[in-house]
Amino acid sequence: MFTIAKLSFKETLYKKIFLIAVLMTLAFLAFFGVASHYASKDLAENFNFAGMDVGQTLLQKTFMSVQILSIGLFFANFITMLLTILSTVGSVSGEIESHQIDTILARPIKRRDVIFGKFIGLGGLMTLYSLFIFLGVLLMNTLFGGSLVMHFEASQVIKGSLIFMVMPLLVTAIGLWLSTRLTTINGGIIMIVMYGIGFIGGFMEQFGTMFQNQALSNIGILSSLAFPVDSLFRRMTVQLFDVADNPISFASQGLFGSVSEPSNIMLFYTLLYGVLMLLFAVRKFSKRDV
Repeated sequence: MFTIAKLSFKETLYKKIFLIAVLMTLAFLAFFGVASHYASKDLAENFNFAGMDVGQTLLQKTFMSVQILSIGLFFANFITMLLTILSTVGSVSGEIESHQIDTILARPIKRRDVIFGKFIGLGGLMTLYSLFIFLGVLLMNTLFGGSLVMHFEASQVIKGSLIFMVMPLLVTAIGLWLSTRLTTINGGIIMIVMYGIGFIGGFMEQFGTMFQNQALSNIGILSSLAFPVDSLFRRMTVQLFDVADNPISFASQGLFGSVSEPSNIMLFYTLLYGVLMLLFAVRKFSKRDV
């Protein structure tokens, strides 16, 4: 199993797509740093705080700071999810189509170890990548954010980064399951569409809760149950910005915030969801005629 994990880790690491992703990630971080710098500069030179009391001024600055950082984290998560999908969805189906899997199965290796090994290898690499881009966004905000810099306690960063790193593990498990059942293209299309539905549903749920529209809330809940990545992202923002008990959390976080923090039950459901996807992948691959 660990041999497969090592092979999967190295194989993905040395792929051109991963190198391109790393280079584009550095370009994204540089862009985010430049954008943060000029946003802070524009705020200092042009924004008129006249007529506002101290509380209103602080709220305005906090809102802008959180919005800019949230946009950076949202796009960082998007890049991570897209790279995870592209790396995992063809990890089994691609090898079956090219018959590379034959050389692996010809050895005394159990099929379940192949899936578990790929999960450890791919999931481990994507987890490290997600930590890199998460800390990179925070670093750019610290270095170039100026008056919009967000100051965090170590515990906030640790909690936020841990939840951020769980997301690629969940997507890896789902990607492996689809990869044992479908072709690479079909599995990739389903994953990307489900990812989009999950986030749009998350926005719907926030609007539904804020405006007390039960239909929108129900749509969001169903989308979270179908693909619970958005719930993890919003739980991450709550933990990072430490607004779990803040009644104006949505006002300070805006569209990327959460009116109601995803519960521990939702986190347990997400964990169970990922485990079941992985077990389904093992079951399907064990019975599949390749």
